[in-house]
Amino acid sequence: MKTLPIVGSYQREDCQFLLELVEAKYLSIEEKEKAIQSGTVHYSDVLNKEAAPSEDYQALFYQFVEDYKYKFSKHVMELASTLDKNRRGDITLLSLARAGTPIGVLLKRALEEHYNRKVQHFSVSIIRDRGLDLNALDYLVEDLNVNQESIAFIDGWTAKGVITRELYQSINTYNAENNTRIPNELYVISDCGGWADYSATAEDYPIPSSMLNSTVSGLISRSIWQPRESNKFHGCSKYKELSEVDCSNWFVDQISSLFPYVKIKEVGEIFQPTSQQLRSSQQSSMKRFIDDIMCRYGISDVNHIKPGVAEATRVMLRRVPELLIIRSMKSEKVQHLITLAKEKNVNISVETSLLFEACALIKQLKK
Repeated sequence: MKTLPIVGSYQREDCQFLLELVEAKYLSIEEKEKAIQSGTVHYSDVLNKEAAPSEDYQALFYQFVEDYKYKFSKHVMELASTLDKNRRGDITLLSLARAGTPIGVLLKRALEEHYNRKVQHFSVSIIRDRGLDLNALDYLVEDLNVNQESIAFIDGWTAKGVITRELYQSINTYNAENNTRIPNELYVISDCGGWADYSATAEDYPIPSSMLNSTVSGLISRSIWQPRESNKFHGCSKYKELSEVDCSNWFVDQISSLFPYVKIKEVGEIFQPTSQQLRSSQQSSMKRFIDDIMCRYGISDVNHIKPGVAEATRVMLRRVPELLIIRSMKSEKVQHLITLAKEKNVNISVETSLLFEACALIKQLKK
């Protein structure tokens, strides 16, 4: 493997990205959406140039960090406690770029500082319809010779389970083809759809790092697909021009500073995987919700429905939204979404019986 890890704006000891800096093809958000929906490109073939958040939105991010940092740090520590019990010896965290990246940084700190564990953290690309970057796994297994059973996959949240299923399929195939023993378990902060193996909560709440793009993820772009036969990691860009508004290190410092003070559940309550009965119930509720939205709004592509605060935020930031659906205009959990909707002139619908705090619908553009 000729490709080597890169470092974003984090310290090298916090995170190494198993990605390759490449010359990206940039389109505007609208151009990208049209190209994706027309089928001329896959979403992982192009990027839109990220802009700095507005002053109002950045201020709201800081407020959300203040409001939710204790809850979030508690959830990180609970996941760290679970990993401490589930892994013997050294631990290798593989966060799914980019939503999982800040979580991986925080878990590494928690495990090292409060559980006295030796931890490596790498962030890897996973792409819907194209799977996990298997060249990144080759690098870990063949070049670094990591203990395969030490690996744990980390993400911020899961809802419909699309990326979770991609992960399972990629790892199961890789293990079968290479006679490896990499666990396919997924650890997340919030799992409101019943797909993760381990989660700190099922609550749909605004994980602060979900509110920003690269400026809370080491200034690294979304990943760009590169084929397996290239023997290269998936690609990315680094948004150096956003360094003045980069919150990546500030954010993880804010959260990790609270680790000594949070009170977590008893380990026995959390280190068992989510029961299959509960997961099945959550998955059934999610399916009914998606089917209802597709029927009521005439949506034919399930990928155009993004349930939950975090997923809705991603739509508002980097896709072309058609509609934002929320439970209440007064809920503190969705004020940043309301701000984004107003900035982008997106209609808001209030449905008090909504299964989640929020759901965003991607606009169907004319081909």
